[in-house]
Amino acid sequence: MENQKSVFISIVSELVRYNIKVVFGSKFVYFLGGSFMFFLLITGISLFSSSVPDIASLYYQLLFPALLLIFFPTVYGIQNDEDARILEILFSIPNYRFKVWMVRLLIILVMVWCVILLLSFLDYFILLRHNIFVLSVQLMVPVIFFGTLGFFFSTVVRNGHGAAVVVIVLAVIAWFLEILSDSLSVWVWSVFFNPFDMPSDTSTVVWDLAVARNRIYLMVVSVVALLWGLLNLQRREKFMR
Repeated sequence: MENQKSVFISIVSELVRYNIKVVFGSKFVYFLGGSFMFFLLITGISLFSSSVPDIASLYYQLLFPALLLIFFPTVYGIQNDEDARILEILFSIPNYRFKVWMVRLLIILVMVWCVILLLSFLDYFILLRHNIFVLSVQLMVPVIFFGTLGFFFSTVVRNGHGAAVVVIVLAVIAWFLEILSDSLSVWVWSVFFNPFDMPSDTSTVVWDLAVARNRIYLMVVSVVALLWGLLNLQRREKFMR
């Protein structure tokens, strides 16, 4: 029994290690370094700023590093398989899209969440006392949204650079719509909605309802993008070039 347990643990650890190596690749270190540099830059500015940081500012401060981390492994995942010349092998696995990519996405999200928890923990001691768990969970909603969206477009475009351009353009458009809009009904649909930045003229009940709706909308779109992307992986002939 003990031998079977040790073998199972060994297989799982090797599976996780191998998928991390393939999905994140050698370029991920640059995204990780860029995330930490951006975090240190904004944290330094906040420390020497005359304004007092609040939980809403911490949310935006950590959002960009989190999106950087989720961007590369989801958008470039399939291209990394092709570059490593293992895409044909993976397609030979029954139910490849579920056995491989569901595990990979789970690994990616867990790793990104761990980094967010670390950055939130640092902010807790450097800038502001806050609920680390609540902040990290709220940040994971747009992270999951952009992660699944990046995965979906990677299955449609079938090229990492092309999918990256599409996701970046859509993110820029969403950001401009966020800046230009001043209506709560529009914010509910926004992917950059800040659940901690409640306007002074809005009641708590209305704001809590808006936050709940926004999170539900984003998660529903995330599930649809994930399932659609997995269905696209059935079209093996489109990925074999």
